[in-house]
Amino acid sequence: MRTLLKGTRWILQGRSATAATFQTFFTRLLILAINMATGITTARFLAPTGRGELAAMTMWAQFLAYAMTLGLPVALVYNLKRYPEKKSEIFSAALVLSTGMGFVAMLTGIVFIPYWLSKYSPEVIFLAQCFMVTAPLALASVTFTAAFEAEGKFTTSNQVAYLIPLSTLVMLGAFAVSRTLTPLTAGLAYQLPGIPVFFWMLVQLWKRYQPRWRSLGESCQKLLNYGLRAYGMDLLGTVSGQIDQILVVGLLAPASMGMYAVALSLSRMLSMFENSILKVLFPTVAARPPAEVVAVTGRAARMSLALTLLAAIPLMLVGPFLLKLLYGADFLGAVPVFRILLVEIVLACTDSILAQAFMALGRPGTLTILQGITLGLNLALLPILIPTYGLRGAGIALLISTIIRLILILACYPLLLKVRPPSLIINREDLQFLYQKWQAIRG
Repeated sequence: MRTLLKGTRWILQGRSATAATFQTFFTRLLILAINMATGITTARFLAPTGRGELAAMTMWAQFLAYAMTLGLPVALVYNLKRYPEKKSEIFSAALVLSTGMGFVAMLTGIVFIPYWLSKYSPEVIFLAQCFMVTAPLALASVTFTAAFEAEGKFTTSNQVAYLIPLSTLVMLGAFAVSRTLTPLTAGLAYQLPGIPVFFWMLVQLWKRYQPRWRSLGESCQKLLNYGLRAYGMDLLGTVSGQIDQILVVGLLAPASMGMYAVALSLSRMLSMFENSILKVLFPTVAARPPAEVVAVTGRAARMSLALTLLAAIPLMLVGPFLLKLLYGADFLGAVPVFRILLVEIVLACTDSILAQAFMALGRPGTLTILQGITLGLNLALLPILIPTYGLRGAGIALLISTIIRLILILACYPLLLKVRPPSLIINREDLQFLYQKWQAIRG
């Protein structure tokens, strides 16, 4: 009991990189449970068609906000680590840039959503345009989270991460109990909780960084110098991660979009291992010596791969039972694409972690090129495979592009970093590392 209490306290404090990783992992578990509950609620009450309309209304604000970051989140972390004496000026520049791009995202969505959602009703199109007002807050919130993590405040960023979906779940439950849960009210439940959290983060960071507007141009230049090199990867990664849903929305009926959204959401729960590691990995290894960066990244990739495989295999077997139990028999048509997406997410998580070595060593341009190749493959394969194979075609296209990207990432280690690519098989040193951490908790 004493060891358990001490371990719990060690994780909750999150003072070391390992403790922060464990804390983030358990936070992701909590978020996973919350997201499953929200997904079950919306699927049960809205059915495939309503679930598809909900996805069509709410996906654009976040997608466009993330697509217009200018690489600011990673640039902010990198520059705060490199120039800690100028943290006030750098944060001020990040605040100005993220706010401006947030409004660009909002206006872009309002103008182009009618063309993107041509298969949907005028009401759905209008509501999707209304929800675009949250885009500036979404983009700024991503930047704010990066500011917390740059200073090692992972506990705070984790609290923010689960507070929003928890609030969404509470609102969905209230609408369901009152029999007023519709695609519109569900959309409000997803969008509104982020507003008070945004203002809370702004107040906390304003006190912490005390923004200064002098040398604003110089600070913006520092952020953009790194951010624009990383932005290609950021932008292409966002588009690559969402292009399947965008094309499913445009090529298939709302009911198919509902089934795809459920399969994608359920398979993506495996990314909790990757997300837990990535949240801590980049702030930990940024601007460190190359040998140290590669060693730490390799160990993180091996552990992530082992954990996602252990979770994916049983999920693949119980997929039909799980989809029917959680979402209802109407969603059993999502089983084939769900299994394909499980394989894809295992490889994608490994790929994302291996990519962090290039980010930490100041080579974001490499990842931009690789993301461009991935996006090109998706744009070529999805319009061909979706009409031919339906939902399975979307999953197959993603799997093919992810395999090719992983191969290219591994090839870039010797070609560009002049080191052997990390092994992806857990070894004795990894187990000894875990044992040492366990001993530290017990001791």
